[in-house]
Formats: sequence, C-alpha cells, structure tokens
Amino acid sequence: MSSEKSRIAVFASGSGTNAEEIFKHFRNHPTIEVVLLLSNNPEAYALQRAKNFGIRNAAFTRDEFRNGQILHHLRENKITHIVLAGFLWLVPEYLLHEYPDRIINIHPALLPKYGGKGMYGSRVHEAVKAARDLETGITIHLVNDRYDEGRILFQGRCPIEATYSPEQIAQCVHKLEYEHYPRVIEEWILGKIDNRQ
Repeated sequence: MSSEKSRIAVFASGSGTNAEEIFKHFRNHPTIEVVLLLSNNPEAYALQRAKNFGIRNAAFTRDEFRNGQILHHLRENKITHIVLAGFLWLVPEYLLHEYPDRIINIHPALLPKYGGKGMYGSRVHEAVKAARDLETGITIHLVNDRYDEGRILFQGRCPIEATYSPEQIAQCVHKLEYEHYPRVIEEWILGKIDNRQ
C-alpha cells in the first residue's frame, strides 16, 4: 500500500456547512487530507470556511467547468478524490473519465425518491412534506453522468412527523449529513466500502 496520502477536493455551491464538517473530520487524519475547495459561486461562504481552515480555494465559471480548465487546479494539487458537498451542477464527462469511481455526492433524501435535476435543498424537503412521508434521510452515492443516479454507498433515515415544516425536516436531514458523510467518505477512500459501479 502506498504511503502517499489521499488528497480530497471538495466542490460546494453554497454556505459549506457539510464542507466544514469534512474539514474537521480529516484535519489530523494520518492518510487522508482535504487540500482544496472549489466553488461555482464566487459569493459562496464555503470559500471563507476553507480559508478559515487554511485550505486552498478558488471559484470557477460555467465555461471553465465545461471546458476542463478546472483540471489544472486538481492536477496541481495532486487530487485523488472529489467530494461534492452541496454542489449543484452536473459533473461533465471529462471529470468522470479523469476520476472514475472517485467522485462522491450526498443527496438530502432517500433516492430514488426526490432526485434529479432541480431537486436540491429546500425543494427536496418541500416535496417530502407535500407527499406526507413519515421518514426521510440522506443518500451518499458515487457520481455518474446523470443527476443522483450513481451507485448508492449509504443511506441514513430519520422519522418525521406530519406536523413538521420543511425547515424542521431540513434540520433532521442536516443532522444525518454531519453525522455520516465524513465517516462514509473515509470508509470509501480507505476501501472499506465496495465502490464499483
């Protein structure tokens, strides 16, 4: 086994609360480190969270993402794995080719329910509320060329009451995200989860 550390790039579009939990989890890890945060939103607070942890960070445009210009960030930092943490764009083919089965995502529902393009954040929790579901949860999955359809690695569940608002549903889901996502990322990178598509 190589003594080289696994090096994570986190992609985030928003405030970066999941990203921060990942930073904390791997801060003193012996074999895995978070070395880069990239965002498609130059105003994303996730960039500031990365700065607070001394993690390199950069924003990119849609064109830079589509035409492969972000690869120089990944290669320069010797990235081995990509973690999506509230990142809303579909991952392009060149990135899937460059990182086969090495891109992971978290979705705030029990896929295949409430997945697909446009289903993120509060929209998901509103849909769960409208359907009167009695449970929701998170799905951690590998990334492929379709929204939320990659191989599922882990699902966590939480019961919800009929009286819960979408905001209360979100609180239940966030708790699961913070509890499980960093741990599942670690197990995935260390080969403790079968991650073949």
